[in-house]
Amino acid sequence: MENLVKGQTGLWEVVIGLEVHAQVSSKAKLFSGASAVFGADPNTQVTYLDAGMPGMLPVLNKFCVDQAIKTGLGINATVNRVSIFDRKNYFYADLPLGYQISQLYYPIVTGGYVDIDLENGKSKRINVTRLHLEQDAGKSTHDLHPSLSYIDFNRAGVALMEIVSEPEINSSQEAMAYVKKLRSILRYLGTCDGNMEQGSLRVDANVSLHKPGTPFGTRAEIKNVNSVRFLGQAIEYEIARQLEIIESGGVIVQETRLFDPSRGETRSLRSKEDAMDYRYFPDPDLRPVVLDEARIESIRINMPELPDAKRERFIKEFALSEYDANVLVAEKEVADFYEKIAAAAKGNGAAKLIANWLIVEVFAAMNRDNKAIDNLPFAPNHLAELVDLIIDGTISGKIAKDVFAKMWESGKAPAKLVEELGLKQVSDTSVIEKAVDEVIAANVAQVEQYRAGKEQVFGFLVGQVMKALQGKANPGVANQILKDKLR
Repeated sequence: MENLVKGQTGLWEVVIGLEVHAQVSSKAKLFSGASAVFGADPNTQVTYLDAGMPGMLPVLNKFCVDQAIKTGLGINATVNRVSIFDRKNYFYADLPLGYQISQLYYPIVTGGYVDIDLENGKSKRINVTRLHLEQDAGKSTHDLHPSLSYIDFNRAGVALMEIVSEPEINSSQEAMAYVKKLRSILRYLGTCDGNMEQGSLRVDANVSLHKPGTPFGTRAEIKNVNSVRFLGQAIEYEIARQLEIIESGGVIVQETRLFDPSRGETRSLRSKEDAMDYRYFPDPDLRPVVLDEARIESIRINMPELPDAKRERFIKEFALSEYDANVLVAEKEVADFYEKIAAAAKGNGAAKLIANWLIVEVFAAMNRDNKAIDNLPFAPNHLAELVDLIIDGTISGKIAKDVFAKMWESGKAPAKLVEELGLKQVSDTSVIEKAVDEVIAANVAQVEQYRAGKEQVFGFLVGQVMKALQGKANPGVANQILKDKLR
């Protein structure tokens, strides 16, 4: 039932397959030496080959091949010892060669899987069909002139990894979880920066509906979605659109559609071609890619720790909950930041407390002020110092929030702020005992109520003690002294 949607004629199963186009993290393009760095002025990173000039020969970028191998290993796939580049022929203004060099029949990577975590606490394995290398097209812009389109060839020839899932995704939530997890893996590996706003990671979603137990329905492809949130919205709209057509007696047309975020809807772009329409054939200018075992093993032994392994280590090493560990390992920079702070803290149980502070207080401040983990307004070790001040009893958890706010504003070390602001916690029992005696003497009625069994009055009396000591009393010590006195 979880994977089904209800229509007027009964239940329908949603089938989704995703094609993720991940730009390879490389300084140069796939077959030319032109720069692949984002943000340059239009048409300033273009060689004769990228511009489709006749007589130019492609030269394969070895580093891009290594990045594809590393990605294949990262998604538990098979790295094929022989792969072949093909020409995918079609004509479009931003494709100057008139074809795209890609891999159809013999891709560099086949198989593999990505495990995703779902909101219901369950996990699901999404199998991967293939990963192949291909070159990107240029970029057409249609809104800079009332009657002209502009073309920028800087992106033409940039290396892409197209990662194709099996049609095993059954909801928009699963699709979003898959892309988030895959993006995280790519960023840990360093093979793609995952920047969807800049187009480094784009997703095509193939969506279809069918009655359970019947063959798959006709699919529609939603092209070039550049946001996880938009992907979820596009799939939800497409499910509703197809359901309405099918149940009213209509037929789904195999086509390519675009998602319009401003309207929250997909619209038709063109009829969807099959592979035969592209007239694939092996590229005559490129030899087969032959990989030896030593090259693959060299990459394998230098693989970084990936999110799932890091999550399990965090749970075991730092006694974190599964939820906290999942949050911390989702982004590599956050995980690295957390480990650095946890190593700097000295107090017993600091790692768990640091995780709480990072997930709650730091993330909230980051969202409020639009900050990233690598440009926080304080030194990383300051958070470790703040937690140590809580653990050793110098300040209370409540006072620590005030210190954190000041630390965020000023960048000053928490110990210095505690000293400057006079916020050191009072743990001297004689001082607290005197305040407790004064509160008991001044609140006779409440004391009698407590002794008569009205235990909720105790919170009021504690508040009076804290007020008398300007919120600096050690809460544990104050509570115990007050309880002893009231007995």
